[in-house]
Amino acid sequence: MNEQIIIDIVRQALWIVIKVSFPILIVSMVIGLIISVLQTVTSIQEQTLTFVPKLIGIFLVIMISGNWIMTEVRNFAMELYSNFGYYIDLL
Repeated sequence: MNEQIIIDIVRQALWIVIKVSFPILIVSMVIGLIISVLQTVTSIQEQTLTFVPKLIGIFLVIMISGNWIMTEVRNFAMELYSNFGYYIDLL
């Protein structure tokens, strides 16, 4: 198989992973920043305080964007499987 095709498939897969994980990471970072600022202002030094708000935030993001995430992953998998014969012919 041509190395360029393999590189292109891996590049597309990595881009999908980055694209679908971005909303979850952003929400987790924003919630962590807000809780950290609140902990600094109130002088509370509890390490486990950020866990529950992050968990709730991530759950809400997955509930809201889960359909989009599955659509992106499904489209990539369908494209990969539909071109499977083409990739085999290049061997």
